[in-house]
This record gives sequence, structure tokens and C-alpha cells, in this order.
Amino acid sequence: MPGLPSTRRHLTKLGSAIFALGLGFAVVSGPAAQAQDSSAAPLVQLPSLAPVIKRVVPAVVNITVQEKGDAVSDDDDSSPGQFRGVPPGSPFDQLLRRFFEQQGINPDRIPHEHVQRTALGSGFIIDPSGYIVTNNHVVGDAEKVTVILQDDSRHTAKIIGKDNKTDLALIKIETDHPLPYVSWGDSSASQIGDWVVAVGNPFGLGGTVSAGIISARGRDIHSGPYDDYLQIDAPINRGNSGGPTFNLQGQVIGINTAIYSPNGGSVGIGFAIPSSLARPVIEELKNKGKVSRGWLGVQIQEVTPALAKSLDLPHEGGALVADINKGSPAAKAGFEQGDVIESFNGHDIQKVRDLPILVADTPIGSTAKVTVWRHGRQIALSTVVAEQPENLGIASRDTGNGGGSGSGSNSEPATPQRAGALGLKLAPLTAELRKQVRAPANVKGVVVTDIDDSSPLADLDLEVGDVIVAINQEPVATPREAVAKLKAAQANKSVLLQINRRGVNAFVAWSAATDNG
Repeated sequence: MPGLPSTRRHLTKLGSAIFALGLGFAVVSGPAAQAQDSSAAPLVQLPSLAPVIKRVVPAVVNITVQEKGDAVSDDDDSSPGQFRGVPPGSPFDQLLRRFFEQQGINPDRIPHEHVQRTALGSGFIIDPSGYIVTNNHVVGDAEKVTVILQDDSRHTAKIIGKDNKTDLALIKIETDHPLPYVSWGDSSASQIGDWVVAVGNPFGLGGTVSAGIISARGRDIHSGPYDDYLQIDAPINRGNSGGPTFNLQGQVIGINTAIYSPNGGSVGIGFAIPSSLARPVIEELKNKGKVSRGWLGVQIQEVTPALAKSLDLPHEGGALVADINKGSPAAKAGFEQGDVIESFNGHDIQKVRDLPILVADTPIGSTAKVTVWRHGRQIALSTVVAEQPENLGIASRDTGNGGGSGSGSNSEPATPQRAGALGLKLAPLTAELRKQVRAPANVKGVVVTDIDDSSPLADLDLEVGDVIVAINQEPVATPREAVAKLKAAQANKSVLLQINRRGVNAFVAWSAATDNG
């Protein structure tokens, strides 16, 4: 919604910001039930949630954030302004905006004096001394954070710590008396179908309660490396970001963070960070102001059915190692590209996102036992877990800076070679092509210059400009060599390609068993 730039994070932009809910019921038994027609459905009575709400609502707060850079250009579409004197996200703010939109006028193009970026959110008190949990995206760019308690008192808050990887933040206010607070619950004990209750600040209206059930667990919405969301069918809206999801015992089992929405409003698909993930992060922020995580130093990808077949893997689980950071714990332990990590410290890796969560929770400096699948057999490795670098982007780019030739083989013809019935055209990785496809200096291989529409590889994640580094885990240096290996692999009905795309390594695979053409 215009005027709430910080909390408008819908899943179409790999994030979102809002809120979740809950409810409860009881089946009537005894004489009253027996009096019902035996052919009728069981009588269901919905009890009042008032006792739970009365206990938890005083600890839920509204948050108003004035963001840095309080003066923006009127023609900056990415930074809509506020109507002067109108609370952002309030019903009157929405009314004004709808009025101008109906007249064909963009309300964000209307000149406003003293335009400033303002965001709304929610939070909850976890300690009587004034510690409050909310979302990182609510307070991330804050110049000033104001907390409004249920008694309408306003308090300036200090940011204690933020963690953008889990979208969590801890802030604190000072008061002269103990504050009402809520306690953490165990989200791992919650089940699909459990009723939940949520309280927040939708559209700046103030404390609002809603209810619903847990629709799913373990959702990955691709907003970060540690996605493990509870999906809730609650009507969640802007301004609920950072608000709590309660179980019927009044314990916090989630922090409302995102919604799926095609139009910006609630469609009953909301996501909450589970308390099992949030609680240790908040404790670290409270103690240290930041979060320290374990680090292995591998770039991983999902094991698809085609990849599993190409790797002779007896199952589809695990995490495929696409690249290894130079000097990382994984590099020192002897990990190789193409390894499939099957277990870490005794925990099976069922899905690729299981590994980052397990590694992050491992104490820094401890030794971890890892089982990998390599060339058709299991191998046991041991690695000392390091602290995750603050800038993983820099750490990742270090892998592409060492050695290697800047040009392809001089003996290879410059004319692209066609790779048989697989419908690929391949060319040498010359110095000119290396620049065009942004391949690091140490990458060797051949460049894909064309893919036929009829190619069985056309439906794979393979693009013109990709550098094929290896075929069935054997390096290739020239198009002629690559064509020969592709023909041999095609005869075996299985092709595993290691590629480099604009400096990022990955694997793609094709097998006759999974090809529909």
C-alpha cells in the first residue's frame, strides 16, 4: 500500500510483511448432544478466546518507524510520500488515495510538503524490562523507532540488534515500571490443523486480533537461506509485520512476516517465522547484538530426479555441492564439486535447505562429521566449522580469482561444433567469449552458443552463454572433446553437465527416463 514502503514485501518480490491468526472449538457431548437428531452432524460450539486474548494483548505493541532520508523527491516512485498530517496506512490515508486514483491521479505524484518515509509494524514484549521482538524489515532503515503500548503511551526505542537472514530484530524501550510480556512456545510441537491466535497493527488501526489454523509447516518461500515458515490461513494485512502468533496457551509460536498475495491484500496465505528458529536468534541479539553462525563454505543446489540418476544416487535427497569457497572449512576437509551431502553430524539431509540450518546452528570451532555421495559410493569426511563471514558475496567471489588461462585452445577451430541429437552448438572459450559470458579466469570449458528448440536439453536450466566445465564429472577443454563426451553420454541415456553461468557454478542433468520428448 502506498505510504508503507517498509512493510510491503509480497512474495512476488521474494518477501512480504504482515501477520497471522488462530481459533478453537469444542465438540459438545452428553445429554445436550444426545438430544440432537442422530442423522445430523455433531454440534460444534466455538468457545470464546477472550481469556487468552485478555492475557496476551497487553504485551503486543504497535511500531512506527521514521526511515533515514526523511526528504525524498516527489517523482521518486520507489519512495512514496505521506499526506501531511494523515497517519500512514490509516483508513483516511487509504480513502484519500482511493479518491485520487479514481480521478486517474497517482497520489504519490501529488506534491507534498515535508514528505518523509514512514513505516508501520507490530511487535511483542518478551521481557518486563522492555525488550521487544519485531521484523528486521520493519526497523531496518530506521532513523527513529516509536513504540506505542496498549495504554497509548509512546516510547522511543533503541535497536539492540538485527538479523536480515531471518528477518528478525530486537528493540528496547525504557520505562519506570515493569511491562507485561509474553513467553515463547515450542513451534516444533505444533501441528497442521492447530488453532492459533494473532495480534497486530493492520493498516495502522491498532491492536487487532484474528484467528485461524496452521495450514502447513516448513514452507520455503525463497526469502532467505533459513526459510522454515509456518503457513497460516489468517487474514494478514500490512502493518502486522513482526506481530506474534500465539497457541491457545497464550505462548508465542511464530512471528508474522510474509504473505502470498496477487493484489496486496490478504488471500489467506500467511507465513510466520517459527519460534524454534526465532528464539535462539533473539537471544543472541540480546546478548551480543548480532548473530554468529556456523559456516561450511559450500554452494549447494537441489538434487532433482535427473541429477540423482546421473549421479547414480539411490535417492533424491541431499544437497549437491556446486562450488566450494576457497580456503573454507569444506575446501580444507576435501569436499569436491559434485559431492552430494547426505548427512551432517548425524542428521539426514532430506531437502537442500536442511543443510544451511544445521550448519548455522553448529558451534563455531566444533568438528562435524559429514557423509557425502561421491562417484557411486559413500565417503565420510570431517570438518571444523568456522564462523560465517559477514559478507558471503565476497567470500563466494574469491573462488573465481585464482589462476587459469584467459583464452581457449589455439588448436580448436573457431566454428561452433554441433553436439549431435542433443541439439547444442558449442564454441571454444576464447578471450573475447570469456568477457562476454563473464567467466572467471580460472574457468575452463566450452561455451553454449545455441540450443535447438527440439533439443531434449531445451527444457533444462541451460542457457546460451553457459560454460560447460565438465560432462559426467569429466572436464572438457574443447568443443570436439565435449561433442564426443555428449554423444557417449547420450548413448548411456544420461547426461550430467557442470556449468558456469556468469561466474556461478551449478549442475544440470538430463536422462532418457525423465525426458518427455
